[in-house]
Amino acid sequence: MNNSNSSSNNNITSYPAETTLDERDGRYLRKAIVWSHAARRRGNRPFGSVIVSAAGEVLAEAGNSNAETGDCTAHAEINALRALPGRKLTREELAGATLYASGEPCVMCAGAIFWSNIGRVVFGIDAERLRVFRGERQDQRDAELSCRDVFLASPHAIECIGPALIDEASAAHDGAWKT
Repeated sequence: MNNSNSSSNNNITSYPAETTLDERDGRYLRKAIVWSHAARRRGNRPFGSVIVSAAGEVLAEAGNSNAETGDCTAHAEINALRALPGRKLTREELAGATLYASGEPCVMCAGAIFWSNIGRVVFGIDAERLRVFRGERQDQRDAELSCRDVFLASPHAIECIGPALIDEASAAHDGAWKT
């Protein structure tokens, strides 16, 4: 992929710069990436998510399951969030949690993250790079709105870190999308 930052040529795509992660964020983002490979092996789109408390406890983890379930909302982030209610966490505890996503959360997932009160998101491949894998097929396109735009509209702070570990996060997408 062309990672040029030149804007003078319309044929050159500019991608967001990769973010360097500390050991903890790298460990949990890699765990989300493992879930993306598992989702792909099960015939789903290759996305994974892990939610971790401020104390470092894994609260939930999931892969995308919309091909298996027929549920178009069964994205990895939503599936992980759906696992939280049984844990009886307070909104304050969720505000201290981090959601790790193998790919930049879509608009729907960003909205769910907002409503959950999770205060921090770390993601792998960004939406711009992901669109190269998805191509122009209508059934694979996304709403071209960054999760950051959704988070900026929030009345409470949601820290957003990424893209990170781009090559690792991209690997599950190689050959996974219809052309």
